[in-house]
Amino acid sequence: MKSAERFVLLVFVAMALSASAWAQGRDYSKIEITAEKITPNLYMLSGSAGADPSHQDAAGGRIGVLAGPDGIFMVDAQYEPLTDKVLAAIRQISPAPIRFMVNTHVHGDHTGGNANFARMGVTIFSREELREQLAHPVTPGIELPPPSATPSPAPDPASLPVVTYGLGSTIKFHMNGEIIDLIPVRAAHTGGDTMVRFENANAIMIGDFYRNYGYPYIDTNNGGTLKGALAALNTIMELAGPDTKLIPGHGTIINRKDLIPYRDMIFAVQTKVQQMIAQGKTRQEVLAAKVTAPYDASVPGSTAVSADRFIGMVYSELKADHP
Repeated sequence: MKSAERFVLLVFVAMALSASAWAQGRDYSKIEITAEKITPNLYMLSGSAGADPSHQDAAGGRIGVLAGPDGIFMVDAQYEPLTDKVLAAIRQISPAPIRFMVNTHVHGDHTGGNANFARMGVTIFSREELREQLAHPVTPGIELPPPSATPSPAPDPASLPVVTYGLGSTIKFHMNGEIIDLIPVRAAHTGGDTMVRFENANAIMIGDFYRNYGYPYIDTNNGGTLKGALAALNTIMELAGPDTKLIPGHGTIINRKDLIPYRDMIFAVQTKVQQMIAQGKTRQEVLAAKVTAPYDASVPGSTAVSADRFIGMVYSELKADHP
């Protein structure tokens, strides 16, 4: 067996073992859902910390809940096995019917509960690309994320959004004294990302193209790009004021100034990797150089796996642009 073939085989074996470990390590019975009040009628729901090997800071993705006399508007659906707990947390906030939900992107910790909520009569919105990704899941590649970030291989038809939109104008909802903007993002964390802005609450749910727990993750298998993630960060900086609450799918709530060191870190890593590509360095040589080392101590939740995945993604995109 040639060395290159042996390397690829070892990568896939490691991926399979890692997937098994992640799947075995998540005990949904130990995950609780808690609510954080942002404004009198806007809440964020999060899973327990330390209970999800894929997301040690908080199990699964963050959920938004806008409640009031017009009913409930949700952002994302969490893992499928947690629907009952999510619903119980919502009922602690309001008994109103859940009318609408938008998915920020395709990953299972944000869309897993779609079918359960759809059967309750919830109308689900998403990007056209996201619906296609749910309907036809990609074949995992070498840059496979943790299983929590991969859609089910056999999607339930009820999980598919029924109202979709492209990269056109912002979609607006007027509910409960709030104006909700669904803002499409061009190929960032995935190829079907949406930001959700609550205008009166002065809050924006970002999704996963920004995260301050671990290094950035760009799901190239589902159409994500580094260029798009950087463009999305610039869009947030244009939309947000100094006091706007920026709420990522994972990690802590931030404001506009917190985006600057994050963006600068991505640019610095990108520049270093580009220099190494120009010098003829291979992917393995770039990974071995530990380009993120200057930032490891300041990135909460940083691991070698998180760093290598980020660097590998940067290398792949830059190499494709300049073969």
